[in-house]
Amino acid sequence: MKKNKALDRSATGSSKAAPAAIAQPVQPVSQDSAHEIRPGQSIELLKELHILTRDGKLNQDSRRKLKQVYHLYQFIEPLMQAAQQQHAEITLVDHGAGKSYLGFILYDLYFKSQAGKSHIYGIETRDELVSRSQELATRLGFSGMSFLNLSVAQSIGSAALPEKINIVTALHACNTATDDAIEFALKKKADYIVLVPCCQAEVAATLKKNKSADIKANPMSELWRHPIHTREFGSQLTNVLRCLQLEAHGYHVSVTELVGWEHSMKNELIIATNKNLPGHHARQRLAEVLKSTGLETLQHRFFC
Repeated sequence: MKKNKALDRSATGSSKAAPAAIAQPVQPVSQDSAHEIRPGQSIELLKELHILTRDGKLNQDSRRKLKQVYHLYQFIEPLMQAAQQQHAEITLVDHGAGKSYLGFILYDLYFKSQAGKSHIYGIETRDELVSRSQELATRLGFSGMSFLNLSVAQSIGSAALPEKINIVTALHACNTATDDAIEFALKKKADYIVLVPCCQAEVAATLKKNKSADIKANPMSELWRHPIHTREFGSQLTNVLRCLQLEAHGYHVSVTELVGWEHSMKNELIIATNKNLPGHHARQRLAEVLKSTGLETLQHRFFC
């Protein structure tokens, strides 16, 4: 998921700051876009992220992107506030950070106003994006942000991350990266987990492969007999298994829509809150679903 020009460059594009007497004024956000920007949001940050153009305008693609991130922020903000009631300093890890739209906006709107050592870590495998994000954080003075060139799976045992993580997010982390983010969160005993799952081919591929006589005898196997249904049902089943896994570990889970389907087909939002709830029923259901769909080989993925 998600420039690199110093914030003090002049409108001519020179890398040297202009003398104070002739410094160019900061270009304001356009009136057409102003009502879509949250109060307190850094306009220069949005320009650096290429969400706003240099003349302060939003195009159709960036407007959709900003709407998604802002809508997600509305869900995450109360979680950060709740975490701070228990911990003066909180840590948030954003997996599959990409260009770190979410991390930067969370920091700009919330973390930068917090005293102490609250911190956001962005995890991303593409080295060039990690370098750009770190450079941008340095220029903006966002000292409570760090970016690590790791896969989600590698981050689970990385010494570069603290033992305790309060909030884990994974926005469109592709394929099994969302599952790795869940494993990371469970091992870190995260207070809150926020997921917007992306495609995951593993379950669908296993459904297609494991069509034993016993499975075929189950009338419910008609749900994934045809290839297109295998793909769609596999995607749905993946998220059901994820929710059961989280509940089996004592989390309260809510599932909702992130934004309207006209904006994104990968639109499911899963929020898990660590309540230390009894997980026996969810563990039993998880095992039964894996067995009835021929997915026992994926018990390592959806572990209890």
